[in-house]
Amino acid sequence: MKNLRAVAPFALLSLALGGCGTVERFEQYTMTFFVTSTGAGRGADYGGLAGADAHCQALATVAGSGHRVWRAYLGTSPSPASPTQNARDRIGKGPWQNAKGVVIAQNISELHGKNNLNKQTALTEKGEMVNGSGDTPNLHDILTGSRPDGTAYSGGADRTCGNWTQSGAGAAMVGHHDRLGIGDDESARSWHSSHLSNGCSQDNLRSTGGAGLLYCFAPN
Repeated sequence: MKNLRAVAPFALLSLALGGCGTVERFEQYTMTFFVTSTGAGRGADYGGLAGADAHCQALATVAGSGHRVWRAYLGTSPSPASPTQNARDRIGKGPWQNAKGVVIAQNISELHGKNNLNKQTALTEKGEMVNGSGDTPNLHDILTGSRPDGTAYSGGADRTCGNWTQSGAGAAMVGHHDRLGIGDDESARSWHSSHLSNGCSQDNLRSTGGAGLLYCFAPN
């Protein structure tokens, strides 16, 4: 009998799956980026960064990629309970690939520059496309709270729905995973810094084309 400790992780995964869907499962096993297939159901309230990270981790685990540590691409503003955190500093150095094995960016600079992130590549943890502009419903608003360079906002204006603890008043900066918007300017095409939401509730987010979805990255 083979020593299972000497068998590569993919081989163990293949044994567990009985050979069914092995290629697709392997791609999800090596996945390091996805858009959440569902939100928390409380608008932008994830219970803070820890809750958002836990949401990413739970979805990744169901998809077969729970062996990695997952972080939500979210920024926070300074508050008595939370220091400033930049979304770009939470996700590692790259490269990152989706559930189909397609690389969306090689490193931080490329991710915040000319990357390969669009509707066809910004897939969920299940390897599925997310509705975008022109689809019903439109779900292309992804929560980030980030400036174009991936850093957090400073000052008194709320752009993080109370650092991801509010589902009523407030606002959150969002990006468009499909790189489409009302206009053709840079902000309309931004995947992470396009416009502010109308509020923080599920209905508020839905009104501008969102569902409280997140970008999740594996920093390790």
